[in-house]
Amino acid sequence: MSLENATTEPAAQGAAEHCFHCSLPVVAVERVEANIAGEPRAFCCNGCRSVCEAIHAAGLEGFYQRTPDGTPLGPPPELPRELALFDLDEVQEEFVPELGEQRDIHLLVEGIHCAACVWLIEKSLQSMPGVSEARVNLTGRKLHVRWNNLQTRLSAIIQRLGQIGYAAVPYDPETAEGRISRENRALLYRMAFAGFTMMNLLWVSIALYAGADEGEYRTLFHWVGFALATPTLLYSGYPFYRGALSGLRNLHLGMDLPIAIGATVTYGYSLFVTLSANTTGEVYYDTVVNFLFVILVGRYLEAMSKRQAVASTQRLLDLQPRVATVRRDAGEQIVPIRSVKQGEQVLVKPGERIPVDGVVSEGVSAVNEAMLSGESQEVEKRVGSAVSAGTINGHGALIVEVEGVLRDTALGRIINLVEEAQASRAPIQCVADRIVPWFVAATIGLAIATFFWWLGAGIEKALMASTAVLIITCPCAFGLATPMAIAVASGQGARHGILVKNGEVLETLSGIREFVFDKTGTLTEGRMRVHSIATGQMRWLPHQAQLPPEVREVLARLALLERRSEHPLAAAVVACAEQSRALAPDAELTDLIYRPGLGLSARLAGVELLAGSSEWMRLQGVVIGTGFVTETERLDRQGIGHIHYAEAGEVKAVVAISDKLRDDAKRVITALKREGMAVTLLSGDRQQTAEIIAEQLGGMRVIAEVLPQQKDQVIRELQQQGCSVAMVGDGVNDAPALVRADVGIAMGTGTDVSIASADIVLMSSELEKVRQAGALSRRTLRTIRQNIAISITYNLIMVPLAMMALVTPLVAAVSMPVSSLLVIGNAARIRTLFR
Repeated sequence: MSLENATTEPAAQGAAEHCFHCSLPVVAVERVEANIAGEPRAFCCNGCRSVCEAIHAAGLEGFYQRTPDGTPLGPPPELPRELALFDLDEVQEEFVPELGEQRDIHLLVEGIHCAACVWLIEKSLQSMPGVSEARVNLTGRKLHVRWNNLQTRLSAIIQRLGQIGYAAVPYDPETAEGRISRENRALLYRMAFAGFTMMNLLWVSIALYAGADEGEYRTLFHWVGFALATPTLLYSGYPFYRGALSGLRNLHLGMDLPIAIGATVTYGYSLFVTLSANTTGEVYYDTVVNFLFVILVGRYLEAMSKRQAVASTQRLLDLQPRVATVRRDAGEQIVPIRSVKQGEQVLVKPGERIPVDGVVSEGVSAVNEAMLSGESQEVEKRVGSAVSAGTINGHGALIVEVEGVLRDTALGRIINLVEEAQASRAPIQCVADRIVPWFVAATIGLAIATFFWWLGAGIEKALMASTAVLIITCPCAFGLATPMAIAVASGQGARHGILVKNGEVLETLSGIREFVFDKTGTLTEGRMRVHSIATGQMRWLPHQAQLPPEVREVLARLALLERRSEHPLAAAVVACAEQSRALAPDAELTDLIYRPGLGLSARLAGVELLAGSSEWMRLQGVVIGTGFVTETERLDRQGIGHIHYAEAGEVKAVVAISDKLRDDAKRVITALKREGMAVTLLSGDRQQTAEIIAEQLGGMRVIAEVLPQQKDQVIRELQQQGCSVAMVGDGVNDAPALVRADVGIAMGTGTDVSIASADIVLMSSELEKVRQAGALSRRTLRTIRQNIAISITYNLIMVPLAMMALVTPLVAAVSMPVSSLLVIGNAARIRTLFR
């Protein structure tokens, strides 16, 4: 009978009256009455009356038919005060990714009880103008809303939730952490109540086993057992019944169903013996209470272990300071971090954590950036240096100009990535989730078969054997196998500077055997510098004190042209001109042409200036003299890059530009090849230059003379050859290739472009992190398979023993959580990878 039907019937004379909405008892002095659908209804408070009227006014009275029988909804929670504050962009920017016309947010909703609540919330919000999406996560009590901010306001959405009986606040992990603590505390209370009852029932059991079951006190002890077991089943067993009913209502056989069936059948048989005063049957109230207590102990240990395993997000949150010292007109003020604005000046005292991302405007200090880079050595910071939130200031005070706070900082992006990864589902997990319902169905089938198998030996033995089968089978471990491993792996990766976007990436990377490395900024340090400048008569080296007039003139004009390019080679030329004091005042250039990967040209006072590769010179009809050809060949043999500079159709100089290989590049490439990986160097350099660099790295396949826009095509061609490719680049000019690859790995410090393009972001410049990311993925997949094997092995051993009546329900209850704890413990072993 539905809740509505239950409450529409007139109350019997003397029977307690119940609230039409929440089904709680109505106190006479607080009784409220209203006409609902043309009939008078009683409510326990004005809140329930308002909610019920709002639900019927919206045409959503079907909510009451969907509410599970006997489920008290509870009075509506109190709404947050000053709802208008949630409409302010200054408040929303902490929770809303983009403050545009279309916005989305996650809300933490209080008052959600069941799938009927999910239906009501989604239907109610989707009918609001401007709301394009409303999705409720029943498990996490979270609501994701996407709305048009010009058509409706966030406060109106929260108000609408309040009208139908739910209080909502913007979600942040700290609030969620408090909710998890409350849930664990409630689980602890249920476990303690079952433990208290179990200890008292043990005395009753001792009396019955000692001979009281045959005397005049038999019935008395049975009723004492009933009085103790009944509230325990209703209170301590409530989570299992709730989970079982929720699964059945959604046509999904959940893990709580076998436990609920086992407890109910055992209790029901004991109640039958008690009521019938049967002199031969036994009661098993102690068995019901004992296995509920043991299972709750297992659930509590499991919850605590899971919380500890996935606590990486909270540890990252702890790195974010809650306040900052801001310089304002009224002087230095300590304010909440969320009130700090971009462009303000923040004082960071020695030993404090830096609260924002920004640039040092005053002061000199050394900063510990281990939380970003994983490197314990402090980095010197002076005026103009960039600093990041969560890093620790050293010995000096710094004044930092704010560029980003909270979610707009590198730390904020890390936290967001970790949360997304821990909430993601790998393909192998989807397979496991599809198997679990069949697993539960098989468990129930085996329990029924066991009951009828042993029925000939007596109903009690059949009951105990079938109950043991229901309890001992554990799909929990099977369901935890993948999410626990992914949660631990993503958290540990983040702590060591490896940010993984989702679980699918870990599974994909574990099977990849082809690594493609970009050269500049990946295998090399990315700090280009001029190695030499060769003119028609001489070669000049930057470390020489004297800058010849001929070279000064060439360098000044070349730097004037290269100012128009954003290429790292161009930046090296301009920097050399500045350091040599050869940088001429900027002049107007006309007819500017830029071809990425080739070069650029322009006119200065009618004279054509050209800078770029030998191919660019050929395309522009410029003939390279014999002396410059010889210089080019010499540089190619040394593996040094170079550009040509020409004026009026004549080459004037060859500028050699070098970039140092990373210290760990050769070691990492060698280690990858030793592990059986194919390694490819992808470069825009000439083939001979790239091959020399590959030889310096210990040998690898070379794909050279590739323009930036062609890197994507190279990855596609490798994939068409049947290769699964991991592309390692700097995350900016390699963005298309990173997206195309099966797994994109971006080097650097977590820029917006690298996070958007890559699947894995390495927060430091260490190439060793690439190898560690591969090792992490393989360890994670191996752990998932081990976890699945643990679950299957446990059930293959224990289920037959239970079916043979060799295991009692109590032993089954003790054994059942063991497999889940083994899975959690095995997942936690992933942490040892980085030790």
